[in-house]
Amino acid sequence: MCDTAYQQIFPYLPQSLRNLLEALPPEQLRGLEEIRLKPGLPVLLRFDESEALLTSAGNLTSDQTAEGLRLLSPDEMRRTVLLLADSSLYAFEEELRRGYITLNGGHRAGLTGRAVLAQGAIRTIKEISGINIRIARHIAGVALPLLPCLVDAQARLLPTLIISPPRAGKTTMLRDLARLLSDGVGIPPLRVGLVDERSELAAMRNGIAQLPVGLRTDVMDGCPKAEGMLLLLRSMSPDVLITDEIGRSEDATALREAAHAGVAVIASAHGCDEAEIRLRPVLAGLLAENAFRRIVILSRRHGPGTIERVYAPGGEGDIA
Repeated sequence: MCDTAYQQIFPYLPQSLRNLLEALPPEQLRGLEEIRLKPGLPVLLRFDESEALLTSAGNLTSDQTAEGLRLLSPDEMRRTVLLLADSSLYAFEEELRRGYITLNGGHRAGLTGRAVLAQGAIRTIKEISGINIRIARHIAGVALPLLPCLVDAQARLLPTLIISPPRAGKTTMLRDLARLLSDGVGIPPLRVGLVDERSELAAMRNGIAQLPVGLRTDVMDGCPKAEGMLLLLRSMSPDVLITDEIGRSEDATALREAAHAGVAVIASAHGCDEAEIRLRPVLAGLLAENAFRRIVILSRRHGPGTIERVYAPGGEGDIA
């Protein structure tokens, strides 16, 4: 097994399960995106465009009625949780409150279970009933074709909204844009403020970015987007702010503050196209205000990060 990503995530699994996965031919694991675990149920592997179940014999099958499926025992579930938390759930209580744990290499484990509430808010999650280990792979250069479309004739970066359905590469695109802008690849280097509310863009762990976001990038990790943008504006004098999945009224207020300060914002939103985005009042308002000078549409048509269209809103026409 030569894939670095697998070498990073397999140690978080119980040894018997790890042995089965490590014995699989590399070509069978190509494109693996998620490992889903539930006690008493088969181990489920999710790939680019398919799913497979692991058998006790160390094979993969798409038949969920097949004999000999590899079921995860409750004890293996408990051991996996301890491995994910470095044997200390207390140390990871804040991450558990948000429903995930960031792992070495930028991978993350989402968790479900019984929510423990305090004053109506989730304090932590106990009795873990489901784990989804999502494999992070940085694709260096994925944003290179896009970058020239996001600057004007004076090479100034333009406020940009990236629209993408789930699993179509918007987070990967934002991360690579942060790296390119920060390191000055294809454009003079800029000071980048990155608001990473869900720890997906930089995947900070112990203050260290597990995924490359650039030399001049300052990261606010685990911080609500609006608060993070305003904090970075006040304290780090960024040239550009980058954040994922905007849509709340507070986000719109922070974007307006950035515009008043002359700071470009590159943000993303869930959707298939602009028409779908306009059904959401906050985003519709931002578009009506011409808050974005570029709209980027992504899909998975040729794999995650496929650039379907880049255009200037307001009838100025397509850029790419």
